[in-house]
Amino acid sequence: MEFHEAANYLFDLRRFAPRPGTDATADLLAHLGNPHEGLTCVQVAGSNGKGSTARMLDSVLQEAGLSVGLYTSPHLDDVRERVRVDGRKLSEGALVEFVDAIESYVTDRATEGAAPTFFETITALALWEFDRRNVDVAVLEVGIGGKYDATSVVDPAAACVTSVALEHTDTLGDTVEEIAHDKAHVAPAHRPLVTAADGAALEAVREVAGDVVTVGSDGDVRVADGGRDGLEWRVAIEGGPVDGDGNEDWSVDTALPLLGSHQVDNAGVAAALARQVADVDAADLEQGLRNAHWPGRFEVMGREPLVVLDGAHNPRGCTRVAETLEAFEYDDLHLVAGALADKDHRGIAAAFDAADTVVACEPDRDRAEDEGVLAEAFRAETGAEVRTRSDVPGALDIALDTAESGDAVLVTGSLYTVAEARTRWARVEIPKRVDSIAASRAAIKGTHVTDAGAWRMRGKGVHRVLKTRVRPRQAQYLKEELLSLGGECAVSGLNDQDQESLGVLMMATMAQFKRLADKLDGQPYGLASFGDELRETLGIGVEPDERGYPWEGGTAVMGILNVTPDSFHDGGEYEDAGDAVARAEEMVAAGADIVDVGGESTRPGADPVPADEERERVVPVIEALADMDVHVSIDTRKAEVARAALAAGADILNDVSGLEDPEMRLVAAEHDVPVVVMHSIDAPVVPGKDVHYDDVVEDVVDELTERVLLAEKAGLDRSQVIVDPGLGFGKSGEESFELLGRLGELRGLGCPVLVGHSHKSMFAEVGRAAGERFEPTVAATAVAAERGADIVRVHDVAANRAAVDVVEAADPDSA
Repeated sequence: MEFHEAANYLFDLRRFAPRPGTDATADLLAHLGNPHEGLTCVQVAGSNGKGSTARMLDSVLQEAGLSVGLYTSPHLDDVRERVRVDGRKLSEGALVEFVDAIESYVTDRATEGAAPTFFETITALALWEFDRRNVDVAVLEVGIGGKYDATSVVDPAAACVTSVALEHTDTLGDTVEEIAHDKAHVAPAHRPLVTAADGAALEAVREVAGDVVTVGSDGDVRVADGGRDGLEWRVAIEGGPVDGDGNEDWSVDTALPLLGSHQVDNAGVAAALARQVADVDAADLEQGLRNAHWPGRFEVMGREPLVVLDGAHNPRGCTRVAETLEAFEYDDLHLVAGALADKDHRGIAAAFDAADTVVACEPDRDRAEDEGVLAEAFRAETGAEVRTRSDVPGALDIALDTAESGDAVLVTGSLYTVAEARTRWARVEIPKRVDSIAASRAAIKGTHVTDAGAWRMRGKGVHRVLKTRVRPRQAQYLKEELLSLGGECAVSGLNDQDQESLGVLMMATMAQFKRLADKLDGQPYGLASFGDELRETLGIGVEPDERGYPWEGGTAVMGILNVTPDSFHDGGEYEDAGDAVARAEEMVAAGADIVDVGGESTRPGADPVPADEERERVVPVIEALADMDVHVSIDTRKAEVARAALAAGADILNDVSGLEDPEMRLVAAEHDVPVVVMHSIDAPVVPGKDVHYDDVVEDVVDELTERVLLAEKAGLDRSQVIVDPGLGFGKSGEESFELLGRLGELRGLGCPVLVGHSHKSMFAEVGRAAGERFEPTVAATAVAAERGADIVRVHDVAANRAAVDVVEAADPDSA
């Protein structure tokens, strides 16, 4: 079975209507060997804030060193987003294996009219994956209610009800009390239920749960709202015993990347839950909460104008968004609103009565409300100028065109609306290197096209090829237009038309792509914006934004200067500051464009270095290099060290952890300097850790996308965000070579690309042991430069400089 067949099988289960109760889920899990019975599970229920709270808890537990499974819904783009282990989404291979394991069982149950639903099956998938990955804690976001939700098949070790509002009244009850009563059934047997509910809802929760830990300004866990602090929201949390065992008092003072006073309560709930299930200290809580990014939840995507995405979908959630907006200074508010048909449209509209303009639109979902109906709700409840547009991207274009630099643009009403708008920043067009019929067929198959389709189109892919994800009706239009121009467009065999974006592989000459982009101008369904993305990716009529960086004129050579006793290749050689400066002078004379100074080894098994010790190692060297005619980079994972290095004269930040320190992106933006963001599973490398990739290149691109967005949202331009695929960091030698060979695909991120391969263990794949890797390093530099690397990071500058110069001399386009 192939991935598109397995995914289609799951999507087809949507034909079975939702039903209350856990019997079907329990039966399916029994068929799988009851994988949930050995898991430590936490259930997160509530009307608003479930996803944010679950993500915060996940982040804190990971910070404490635990392996964490996270199950949430809905997904923004890919069904695999719903199931994550240690931050990485479910692999395609795992989904296929799961469907293979359940297909006959589900078919048998369907013949009896008792097949599990889509949500029940995905819940079982999550628990099955968490069990086989042996996670320490499984965090489960409840779907609807609590008592009869599929996730309630587990016996939770801890649970919460974040908040309670009128929702799903046809299922849960007509009053807040009835809804709270249902949700409170997630209460664990041996610990207090954690809740931020108040008033009548809290009383109803107490009736069911009995023992509760309350979170709020005057709760058992006290939270204080410090207001907006730049791109974050300050929070102070104090609590006492939260698990019934009388543990000590505790406190947290940190910042949240999730903005809004309501997120303060969610952080309090997450902190209390974390202390119930793990030994977490204040540092774990503070760092974990600060790293809890959650797309589409008051996500600031731009500054001038202010652009915010928030998936609030009920009146209470929308009111909270409006209140959070009040913390920002802006002139006019331009709203892009799209909602599902079963929502309280007038209640949503009333929450935004301060809007100056509204563009009502219709997300590409079967359950979406018509834009005309939604527009009438806003005309009735606001004094805004209301317009309509059938598609979300087109509506966003209108709002952005209308807004002045001092205004605000808010996209809201549904996570589905936000997901479509977010593609403006998050979608990646991946250039493919296709130079044979075999490579063409492999690329097409990688887009989950059927065997027949791949065979028919393989001959048309041997020229310029781009892979990306679009909505189903966008895919159909692109296919028709490319065929009319003489090109080809292979479309994924996924047949879900409601929630999934589809993979497409576009195959055409540059001239055909240019004509396609021109034809997309003015088209609906977000196709005009997609045309602009095509021009930028392919460099059609786009002038590069040059800032004087050394990699703008060709491949730059970065010389490695390790001021450490234990680095894997040259540890101890330049530990003395005088020796380090002399080495830097040699590298500059040999042609280094950048000198990368590092004070902490990230070799496998290396011990972390305290920030003050790392700072003492690197700062004197950087101060001595500041007057040289070379750019100086600081190789560090710590924002504290980065600040000191920049003050000493460094020009570039090189972060092998991929912005693990939440302050790092803000330091780079504050100083307006480039930052290298590396893909790493662990830094330092954890020896022997098993890391699975479906396609190592596309998985790395996918996982770097959100890291790049973090830097961009901090205020950096993509020309300043340098991506590093992290050869050897959580990759085998074979996978590292795959990344090197397909390096051009990282260009789809729109960022400069750095390759760090010097003397690494990957060269054991070509029979070279440690100490025998000089020649293969130089050869790999040539490959990297030929594949479009902007920077190569090496120990031996002279030889690698020569390799780069030869590649560029042989390139007719470099003249």
